[in-house]
Amino acid sequence: MKKTIMTGIAALTLVMGLAIGANAQSKNERPGLILSAGPEAGIPVGNWNNYYKWSLGGSVQADLAIIKKTLYVNLNAGYTNVFADYTTSANDYQLIPVKAGLKYFPVSNLNLYVQGQAGVTFITNSTTPFNNKSAAFVYSPQIGYLIPLGKGNYLDAGVKFEGNSKFVDGGESSNLLGIRVAYAFGL
Repeated sequence: MKKTIMTGIAALTLVMGLAIGANAQSKNERPGLILSAGPEAGIPVGNWNNYYKWSLGGSVQADLAIIKKTLYVNLNAGYTNVFADYTTSANDYQLIPVKAGLKYFPVSNLNLYVQGQAGVTFITNSTTPFNNKSAAFVYSPQIGYLIPLGKGNYLDAGVKFEGNSKFVDGGESSNLLGIRVAYAFGL
């Protein structure tokens, strides 16, 4: 599964590079409000990788321009299932992250962005043996690209790191490296 996700990240990077090259000469008119929804996948990193092997979920996000359609404030909510390694006694984690943040397009005529978000992750199955909390702090830096599909529609493709504070007292942080590919449209 790790190899599949890493191949996906490499393919996403290639597609982003091609899209940047193809879009570099066109005038960009991003909308003032962008709504997006799509799947997310990832792999646990650090010691969390000893018990959990991959994650799958989805999210919805709203981006609102606050400075000249280059800086956006956003809200994101989703669902993520982190799948336990079947050789361990760990149970899957079901998480509901709710985050707010900023998205910045550093080059005005490109749809390349950097994004940072922070919020709370609610643990829906907090009675598992490996956690004793029902919520944790979450932060998520991301780099991505809005690939124009025409008529104000986009494919929002990004690579992100998602860090969660400890799910158990005395434990370690629980982090994911992942991708998000979402259908986005402007209003």
